[in-house]
Amino acid sequence: MAQNLKTGDKVMVIAGDNKGKTAKIIKVKDGKAYLEGIGIRERHVKKSYLNPKGGKKDIHVGIVLSNLKLVEAAKTEKKTNAKAKKGAK
Repeated sequence: MAQNLKTGDKVMVIAGDNKGKTAKIIKVKDGKAYLEGIGIRERHVKKSYLNPKGGKKDIHVGIVLSNLKLVEAAKTEKKTNAKAKKGAK
């Protein structure tokens, strides 16, 4: 069932440090889901031209799909082909 998770679904974490928390999926990539407000870590950034001060930056860490349980599916509207409906009379 974990492979059927999509962006916008509401899920509950069933394993790990965040067990029992529910959140909305922001992105699914490479077998991991990025959840809104869960799995945020700090990354230390070296000084560079783009970031002259350096310091810390918050990043999202993905949670493996097998550690998630679907609570509520995202509502999707299917697009229909108007020409196909006319021909099906």
